[in-house]
Amino acid sequence: MGKALIIGCGGVASVAIHKCCQNSEVFEEICIASRTKSKCDALKEKLAGGRTKITTAQVDADDVDALIALIEKEKPDVVLNLALPYQDLTIMDACLATKTHYVDTANYEPEDTAKFEYKWQWAYREKFEKAGITALLGSGFDPGVTGVFSAYAMKHYFDEIHYIDILDCNAGDHGYPFATNFNPEINIREVSANGSYWEDGRFIETKPMEIKRVYDFPEVGPKDMYLLHHEELESLALNIKGVKRIRFFMTFGESYLTHLKCLEDVGMTSIEPIEFEGKQIVPLQFLKAVLPDPASLGPRTKGKTNIGCIFQGVKDGKPVRYYVYNVCDHQECYKEVGSQAVSYTTGVPAMIGAMLVMTGKWRKPGVYNVEEFDPDPFMDALNQWGLPWQESFDPQLVD
Repeated sequence: MGKALIIGCGGVASVAIHKCCQNSEVFEEICIASRTKSKCDALKEKLAGGRTKITTAQVDADDVDALIALIEKEKPDVVLNLALPYQDLTIMDACLATKTHYVDTANYEPEDTAKFEYKWQWAYREKFEKAGITALLGSGFDPGVTGVFSAYAMKHYFDEIHYIDILDCNAGDHGYPFATNFNPEINIREVSANGSYWEDGRFIETKPMEIKRVYDFPEVGPKDMYLLHHEELESLALNIKGVKRIRFFMTFGESYLTHLKCLEDVGMTSIEPIEFEGKQIVPLQFLKAVLPDPASLGPRTKGKTNIGCIFQGVKDGKPVRYYVYNVCDHQECYKEVGSQAVSYTTGVPAMIGAMLVMTGKWRKPGVYNVEEFDPDPFMDALNQWGLPWQESFDPQLVD
């Protein structure tokens, strides 16, 4: 069918690459590119012998000219960006220059401010439209599958959706007193930022971790969860008809929050550079270097994740409540692809998004979020490629 250029070689990229190789009818060829080529080569070696042809390359994703040169050399049908969110715009620029379709899993954020907004990428709408190419934004789980769940609910069960609660539960235990399940820099920035939710046409800001609820998650049990700001709130508020309120909750254990509070209090989560022994260092980047690498958590993580959406609205004038979610087992994921469920739940949808763009099922010139396309082929692919979903029509609601 075609070729994908995958930029990045961390935990999520590793899962997406495993999945591309399982889906060799679509991904006949992939090129894995990263700043550290040895990582790409190690993964290529691990996956050798399959039907997907794998090549590797070294690239600095901050360098637009280097990216353009790589895309021109490899001539992929789609670029799957699994690098850092700070690099979204340089990769989009390179895709524009070479007229290549673009897919990512997380929205752009500037390196010097913890700000999660789509405005920078949405500003590319006209340019991508004129170039005749598709940019698919946020094809991970949240954002990503949560947007597809919303579009699916809207298409099949509602005339209007009034309330959306996105619930992200990770009940995995890795045995460390403190570690993050994905890039520590991004994780800690998300959690220590102010929370917010969307209500009646505007964002209402909350203090970090100010709003707490307990939810009894299917297959997991009761967990403490906290309201955070999350980027899909912004796109769903625009794209889902009739919505009055959208909230995002994530579970955290006491140990994680106690450690995080202590690190914040001593300045270790700051993104402001400080001088240390004649060098400028960013405390959060230093902290990332001393924490366990999220990719190393796989073999030691036990338990499950449960991520889903609860919708309330109306159909034919009658009230409807609908809950759709996926449960993933950390150890099963590790057995299959050598990564824990947090990487797995993002890496699988990244492959699916790239597949739908590559096969033309999701393709129109411009910049789009996942909920702007027909959700059905994505929902079918989730069941086929390892993230089966479940639904119920009388869920426990969040007050």
